[in-house]
Amino acid sequence: MTSSSYQDALHPAGPYANTIVGVWWFYLIVCTIVFVAVWIALFIAIRRARRRVEPDTLAPRAPRAMMLALAATTGLLLAMLVSSIAGARALSPQGKAVTREIQVTGHQWWWDIQYLDERSDHIAQTANELHVPVGERVRIILASSDVIHSFWVPNLHGKRDLIPGQKSIFVIQADKAGLYRAQCAEFCGLQHAKMAFIVIAEPKHDFEQWLATMRASAAQPKTADEQRGQQVFLSTSCGMCHAIKGTSAGSRVGPDLTHVGSRRTLGAAVIPNNRGNLSGWIADAGGVKPGVLMPPNPLDPDDLHALVAYLESLK
Repeated sequence: MTSSSYQDALHPAGPYANTIVGVWWFYLIVCTIVFVAVWIALFIAIRRARRRVEPDTLAPRAPRAMMLALAATTGLLLAMLVSSIAGARALSPQGKAVTREIQVTGHQWWWDIQYLDERSDHIAQTANELHVPVGERVRIILASSDVIHSFWVPNLHGKRDLIPGQKSIFVIQADKAGLYRAQCAEFCGLQHAKMAFIVIAEPKHDFEQWLATMRASAAQPKTADEQRGQQVFLSTSCGMCHAIKGTSAGSRVGPDLTHVGSRRTLGAAVIPNNRGNLSGWIADAGGVKPGVLMPPNPLDPDDLHALVAYLESLK
């Protein structure tokens, strides 16, 4: 998989972002032309004033100049209106054939992602990491569990708000394989700036393999450390907030951890997912992301080591 510009609205990787960039460039060109024209007119007016031109010599030209300025302004405004309407029509999710549906729910401050399916046992769930197949339209169903959030993947589309108690529809498409950073674009509390996620666009074959893995239950622990780690998880407060498919842990308060070992980041793209960061996050998530709702877990060092080993094995 190739990487792309990490978070850049001016480097589109799909048709909807291309539409937005096209409108943006058109508006920028029009505004630049108007800006330059105003300064040129101002410069000419100042020069004429310095030459003490008599008012009556300019009078015959004034109505013609005003008519030309009015016509040019009207034409530019109409062009901008047509461009805006055409862009809005192209971005509308209505009537767009899609290959799959994904529900994204915003929480303070992380993203719950479910790959919907007619069969309930085929629904896959993950957090803070959105996988999509390259070249396919995907319908995103947006919801919020608490406050207003905003879903924004600059390389793929514009912004769409998540309103508590309502669901909205969004369609995205990635034409280039890569990693695209996304962000909550609506202030939603203390850790709004660190409520990010990653969109991974990959070839359809790779995506289907990944989705099949996500549908499966968690791998059974193999080593003694992993077995002890599973016991620690199920016997402490971890299982009161998180779910691991295939175990007795089924809470939906925090992110689903069934395949947490395969994720690239922790804490909604705050830190890379590695052993050291995972240990620190479990022990004191608030020290990494102040205000996060996950409480500290003062575990015995041996228990913490075993728990990390178990979570890392969940891929």
